[in-house]
Formats: sequence, structure tokens, C-alpha cells
Amino acid sequence: MKVREIMTQSTIFCRPETNLAEVAKAMLENDCGVLPVTDNSEKVLGVITDRDICIAVGTRSQPASDIRVDEVIQVQSDVQCCSPDDDVKDALDLMQQRQVRRIPVIEGNQKLQGILSINDILLNAQKSAGKGGRGISYEEAINTLKAISAHRPVGQQQQRRIARA
Repeated sequence: MKVREIMTQSTIFCRPETNLAEVAKAMLENDCGVLPVTDNSEKVLGVITDRDICIAVGTRSQPASDIRVDEVIQVQSDVQCCSPDDDVKDALDLMQQRQVRRIPVIEGNQKLQGILSINDILLNAQKSAGKGGRGISYEEAINTLKAISAHRPVGQQQQRRIARA
């Protein structure tokens, strides 16, 4: 099964100079928790999540309308993306390794084509699919969700700060 068969194609995006209030509004209006961040040619530079917004607003003494996306995310030279023609199982492996719930889908010219999310994976999982089969098995979907959800080690300094809060 190819990524293009299950990805979300109608993807909205934002630019690095967009403020967080606009991003949050777009997420609310489009029922999503992530927006790819693109340059003017729609090349993916990174992603911003609802969690990124919450942490930025909660840790700064500024309204969301005064915080730009590029102040919150790091523009990456190696954004984890996949192609519409990639096998879904390769995308699952990438999601598991990077512990991400969503991956931008790009064509060879780095232009945004859509997004592949864990929701797309779960909604397309089938009981009878799997090893050697064409689809995504329930087991593969759950294993991906488990890998993404695994707790990451928290440094001792961070643990102490949390304990004092």
C-alpha cells in the first residue's frame, strides 16, 4: 500500500512569519493539531503542533499574536518527510523511529503534497492485512502507536524542576 492511498491530501500550512494566534485558529477551523511550515515555494521547513503553541504561550509573557512560528520551531534541514509513492510500512518505521504522529508528504521537489498521520494509519488498519499483505494490520498500527507513545527519558534536572513546581 502506498502513502498516497491513505494520506490526507487537503493540507493547510503556514509560513515561518505567521503568528501563533493565526496558526491556532487555522488548526481549530480545520480540525487538526499540526501544520507544516513552508517557504514561499511550499517547500517544507518543519512543522508546528498544538503542543508547540501551548508550551510557547505558557512559558512566555506574550500573547500568541505576538509570537511567530519561527520563534517556536527550529527550521530543519532534514525534516522527516515521506513521498506519496513510499510504502506505508516504510512510513510506519519512520514514525516509530522518530516518535512522531504525523509526517509531511512531499514530492521530489520538496513541495508539500499532504500529511500522513497516525489517524490515517489507524483508520485504514485491517484485521486480515499484515505481513506480506497489502494493507496495514491492526498489529502494525498498534505497534506504531505504542512506539510513538513510549515515554522518552527525562533528565534529572528537568525532573527536579517538575517536582518543585
